[in-house]
Amino acid sequence: MNQAQQRVTDTEGWLEVGRIEEIPSLGARVVRTPAGDIAVFRNADDEIFALRDKCPHKGGPLSQGIVHGRRVTCPLHDWKIHLDTGLAVAPDEGCAARFPVKVDDGVVHLSLAADEGCPDR
Repeated sequence: MNQAQQRVTDTEGWLEVGRIEEIPSLGARVVRTPAGDIAVFRNADDEIFALRDKCPHKGGPLSQGIVHGRRVTCPLHDWKIHLDTGLAVAPDEGCAARFPVKVDDGVVHLSLAADEGCPDR
């Protein structure tokens, strides 16, 4: 896990996180913001996702969890969280706020506007 350096923010509010290969496959990179840490994940298919780096169960660091498919397992209590929605896998309940990401020419960009459909807990 590496902390991302906030390099460039364009006029539309997208923050440059770095190149896709700088995010470990099946791992995450943490972006520190004034509103809290955001974990930017890369799965085996090179899909990129971003969630608040805080498990909805007990606040564990999701960035230190194990990525499998489109899910991450919290390292504290084994909760599984969907990377694409932030929702906990049933029977667990709760969600981690998700953030929009885009990849342009291999460069990952993050929006700091959290998805309103999943409030932070």
